Amino acid sequence: MGEENRKTHWETVYTTKGESEVSWFQDNPALSLALIDLVRPAHDGTIVDIGGGTSRLVDNLLARGFEHVTVLDISQAALDVAQARLGKRASAVQWIAADVTQWRPAQTFDVWHDRAAFHFLVDAADRAAYIARLKEAVAPGGHVIIATFAIDGPEKCSGLPVNRYDEARLSEELGKGFALIHARRHDHTTPWLSEQRFQFCVFRRTHSG
Repeated sequence: MGEENRKTHWETVYTTKGESEVSWFQDNPALSLALIDLVRPAHDGTIVDIGGGTSRLVDNLLARGFEHVTVLDISQAALDVAQARLGKRASAVQWIAADVTQWRPAQTFDVWHDRAAFHFLVDAADRAAYIARLKEAVAPGGHVIIATFAIDGPEKCSGLPVNRYDEARLSEELGKGFALIHARRHDHTTPWLSEQRFQFCVFRRTHSG
């Protein structure tokens, strides 16, 4: 799917569905928060939520005292919803409306978090572009948290095909320079009470090669 088609799709989703009317909605992103705790970023460290959309992760990070949070999503409509929900607190966040495969990071981040964005990149060129941006954005010593549908998870989401991963396949995609330090499967319950099996992986950036 090309960049413009991708943007059109997600703008349509977020302008026609409420925050809790999408399968990936979480009132409490507990596992993401636990894995961020696992890598112990400083409160003045930098965290980016890739494909953050309307996720409530940003609310929780601000509540925990993190001072430098960035949310990136291809959909401006999604970011508008999140900013409206946060009200005055939104001014403490850096909001970026961009396709991650085309984005050029202006800074590096201590933590790169992605819950259910990478698995939509079914074209090898898009995955390569994503990983190139990841390597620009996370310096050695930083951490990467990526959640995708598991090998036995759904084959589609929001009407789009996805790639499914286990820790070995995701490690292979990222390639050299990323050490897997934690992997966990997780069953997500959608707002309509169906189950989606996810694979969460945490990597440490070991070198810039």
